[in-house]
Amino acid sequence: MRHTSIITLALFTAGLWGFHSPQDTALFQTPVTQKRPATFSFRQLPNKAFTVGERLTFDINWGYVNGGQAVMSIPDYKYIHDRATYETRVEAFSSPTFDWIFKVRDRYETFLDVDGVFPWRFEQHVREGHYAHDYDAMFDPEAQTAETSDRHEYKTPAYVHDIVSAFYYVRTLDLTHSRKGDVIHLENFYDGQTHPLDVRVLGHQRVETDVGTFECSVIEPMVVQGGLFKNEGSIKIWLTDDYNHMPVKMSSKVLIGEIEAKLVKYEGIRSPLTSKVG
Repeated sequence: MRHTSIITLALFTAGLWGFHSPQDTALFQTPVTQKRPATFSFRQLPNKAFTVGERLTFDINWGYVNGGQAVMSIPDYKYIHDRATYETRVEAFSSPTFDWIFKVRDRYETFLDVDGVFPWRFEQHVREGHYAHDYDAMFDPEAQTAETSDRHEYKTPAYVHDIVSAFYYVRTLDLTHSRKGDVIHLENFYDGQTHPLDVRVLGHQRVETDVGTFECSVIEPMVVQGGLFKNEGSIKIWLTDDYNHMPVKMSSKVLIGEIEAKLVKYEGIRSPLTSKVG
């Protein structure tokens, strides 16, 4: 696995769109037109946290240096196996002033089941410096398999997550009354393997941003696979203590200092921001 740099700072971030290959398109179109037998009962999961139209923009800073922006968005619905999914995109791109040091244009995308909040398809398109990598996986929660872009099929646990779907799943959970040390146990599929994904609660804090001050739960994902994290250092995420569980701040320790992403704009949120105090 190749460790990324600026991606580490913004957690679930990815780059500019448009890197689909003909092979990717074919892999996606085939299951979209298929019918799913009515005998299988998919899980149902309440969700007041997000919906189509949500768009969150973050400034990414390394100390006093602006490194770029990250955008998390849900632009539309897509249908897979006649199931409605959220088309969730997470993008990261370095700023023009940072491009000469290390140019980043990354995109991660998950098609997330609307009713059950589990992934049907995951895409990863990495453009960092001279490095380029594309990867995708199609999930079948009924057969408990994942088919990757190399046409290999792997067994998976029921409702296994990719790294983006795991984040959106955690946003549906009520962490308001969670205590320091509580752990959410999940599983993450990437590159032909399923890895444990634990999310640890670090406590609750008030966070100031350019768009207001929020009461937040602080979590720490304990994962190193999937191209989003480095083995070194910790990653922390601040989620609003309301139904949205909206990320307002993300930080990561790096070899020199700390990289931080802070919310600078939000649009299309699903529920009232009752955690906002200023």
